[in-house]
Amino acid sequence: MNNIALIKKQAKKYLDTADEKVVKMVYAMLEVDAQKDWWDDVSDEAKASIERGLKDAEAGSVTTHTDVMKKYKKWLS
Repeated sequence: MNNIALIKKQAKKYLDTADEKVVKMVYAMLEVDAQKDWWDDVSDEAKASIERGLKDAEAGSVTTHTDVMKKYKKWLS
């Protein structure tokens, strides 16, 4: 029996014995639109900002976390 078949068998067995609350929770998870991508809900402004950040990172134009923490240490204490 392959992994998917085993998972299906175990899931069915679990659901057959689960209480109403668990069944409703599983149903709610399955009801979610798996084809929907979070990127589709991001504003154009946020997308542009993310893309600029990715380009900066690819170009090596970034500041390390350590350097930022050193610079702003006096405000973090």
